[in-house]
Amino acid sequence: MQDSLILRASARYVLWACLALSVFVLLRGHNEPGGGFIGGLIGALGFVFHAITLGPAATRRTLRLDPLAWAGIGLAVAAASGLPALLLHAEPLLTHQWLEGLPIGTAIPFDVGVYLVVLGFALALVLPFVGDEAP
Repeated sequence: MQDSLILRASARYVLWACLALSVFVLLRGHNEPGGGFIGGLIGALGFVFHAITLGPAATRRTLRLDPLAWAGIGLAVAAASGLPALLLHAEPLLTHQWLEGLPIGTAIPFDVGVYLVVLGFALALVLPFVGDEAP
C-alpha cells in the first residue's frame, strides 16, 4: 500500500472515533439492539484501520497488552459476572442480578467481558495478516 499522509494523519482520530462509537453501542445494548459483541467488532475495526495505516507494531504498542490477553481478561470478567447469582442466591450462573437501589445489574460486566473477548480475538486473527512493515 502506498504511504498516504491523509491516512497517517487521520489514523489516531479514526481509532478514537471507533472506540467512542463502540462504547456507546456497548452501553446502549441493554435497552436497544447492540451490546458487547457488535461493540467489540466496531472497536476492532478502529484498531485494524490503525494497523493498516501505521503498522501492526504501532497498534500493539497502543493496545499495551497482547490481543489474546485482552480476550482472556474479557473471559474472566464475563465469567465473574455470573458469580453473584450463583454464590449469593443459588440461582443459575448467568441469572441477571440488580444492585440494590441502582439501575445497574450484572449484565453490564457480562457485556464488557464479551466486548473484550470479541475485540481480542478479532485483533489476534487480523493483526498477523496486516504485515510487519511500518510506513
